[in-house]
Amino acid sequence: MYYLYILKCSDGTLYTGITTDIKRRVGEHNGLQRGARYTRSRRPVKLVFSKNFRTRSTASVAEARFKRLSRREKIKLVKVVRMKK
Repeated sequence: MYYLYILKCSDGTLYTGITTDIKRRVGEHNGLQRGARYTRSRRPVKLVFSKNFRTRSTASVAEARFKRLSRREKIKLVKVVRMKK
């Protein structure tokens, strides 16, 4: 199982990635050297969205699709999904 995840950084920017273990990966972004270079200078980060996929390929396609959206569209999508929960 793979997960697409979106983090909100301390400066308000969004970071998107895929992983097999969300809890571990968010911890890496927040503390260890294994976090992405982008998030290292923008800690702490907070998980604002996640969605599971069966394969890495489908998760990667979803990540690429999300990254093509404008910032306004990304924020709107995250808010809509959070409201449904």
